[in-house]
Amino acid sequence: MFDLLIKEGNIVDGTGNPRYKSDIGILGDKIVFIGNSDDKESKETINAKGLIVSPGFIDTHTHHDGVLLNDPQHASSLRQGVTTEILGQDGLSYAPLSSENYKIQRRYLGGILGTPPDNLDMSTIESFRSHYHKKVSINTAYPVSHGALRMETVGFYDKPLTGKNLDYAKNLLEDGLNQGSVGLATGMSYHPNAWSNTEELIEFCKVVQKYDGVYITHLRDVNTERGFGGGGVPEALEIGRKSGVKVHFSHTRTSAENAGKVSEVLELIDKAKSEGVECTLELYPYPTGSSFLLSSLPSWAHEGGPDDILKRLNDLDSRKKIIESLKNNTKRQMESVLLSYLPNNPELEGMTVAELSEIRNISMGDLICDLLIEQDLQVGFWQVPPQSISTWRQISKDAMDFISREDYMIGSDSIHIGSVPHPRAYGTFPRFIGRLRRQFKVISLEKMIQRVSNNPANTFNLSKRGLIKKGNFADIVIFDEDKMIDTATYDDPKQYPLGIPYVVVNGIVAVDKEVCTGRFAGYAVP
Repeated sequence: MFDLLIKEGNIVDGTGNPRYKSDIGILGDKIVFIGNSDDKESKETINAKGLIVSPGFIDTHTHHDGVLLNDPQHASSLRQGVTTEILGQDGLSYAPLSSENYKIQRRYLGGILGTPPDNLDMSTIESFRSHYHKKVSINTAYPVSHGALRMETVGFYDKPLTGKNLDYAKNLLEDGLNQGSVGLATGMSYHPNAWSNTEELIEFCKVVQKYDGVYITHLRDVNTERGFGGGGVPEALEIGRKSGVKVHFSHTRTSAENAGKVSEVLELIDKAKSEGVECTLELYPYPTGSSFLLSSLPSWAHEGGPDDILKRLNDLDSRKKIIESLKNNTKRQMESVLLSYLPNNPELEGMTVAELSEIRNISMGDLICDLLIEQDLQVGFWQVPPQSISTWRQISKDAMDFISREDYMIGSDSIHIGSVPHPRAYGTFPRFIGRLRRQFKVISLEKMIQRVSNNPANTFNLSKRGLIKKGNFADIVIFDEDKMIDTATYDDPKQYPLGIPYVVVNGIVAVDKEVCTGRFAGYAVP
């Protein structure tokens, strides 16, 4: 007798091959039968007639490390069909960190990860993973945080990581890989990560390569003089060449500034791939992103961590220099920033920086400094989408052209805090698989499912996941290919998608008729 039987579904198995009609029998957390089940019995049955049955979707880029610890139900992702998330992205996470450093990092990253309990053991990757294993609704995988490695060795300071400190950091990384980490993640817009140089990252990635792990990179655009070729794509590719590591590029997409230029975005990467550098990429299907406001401060202002940052914001001379730096920051125009998370003043969430500065009758630079002080540095934001529908439509078409490539997958880059989070927290997967697939018709459903299941499972070495196959873990999504659609918008983001009635995680029904069941069956994988 099966524990769960899924009958008469159209199986899209994750290989990219054509769909076929069959039944799936599940015992415990595994798929044990695929075929005609007329003579079989089961404790629980789902009638999937007329629906697609596919492997669970794997979100390769989220910022839910803190959110999951506060909200283990995690309906915003689960209702999209996501059964596994890669945490630790951009090197912004909590392990391996001592108790003291965890509290510093928890406070520093509050504007992007939220504020999990302050008494958790994050000293090893094993202890980090234990906080999620069978305690949350989805599976989680974790690449070691570059920021944590720096904090545990040279602290929250702009110091070179060399000699004994580098050796110790490499040992921490190797310990993490032995304890189940899938690689190393860094974000070179953020601190303390951005105080590194290319040589440091090559040394780390030599360790990652030994374990067949992945180097996940948010490209350097801070302290660019420290990066090979001025940072960005050239630096990431040089790290891949010198270390032999697999390089995974975060949120590689077009924006309003380069809409329609897909081939230009990928030119250097495709050349490197032809020369033997192994690369994969991810993106989300929206024209703008989101982050935490603290990351907009100049590099020197971060030195020492939260307490020192606040001292500088309150010091007239330092504040003047910070405001001047914000004014000259061409990569992030403050006029287009909307405040999404202000924990001490939630009534202001949804206002733009320009709007609030006018109300308070102060400059935008002064407003940003004031908000960071008032919110103890915890401020989230997203960028306002372009006014031009034509530009937005082109960016959406570009996204489909990217995902049609065999080296791409989906990473929502979701930040799920505040009353008006970016809509990607609720809509990324149904927007891609439902809305945009039907609109642009550049990729079949079978190939799309391969991109969101088997591709990431292979990239991050997630054993026995990403395929509907006997012996594999039973992570399964059941949906209507014609009705699946996102409903989350920039102005009303906390809206669940339609057309995804069932989600199964490790053989347990986690969503039943579009309702979360409250059964927390997620594993810390691989």
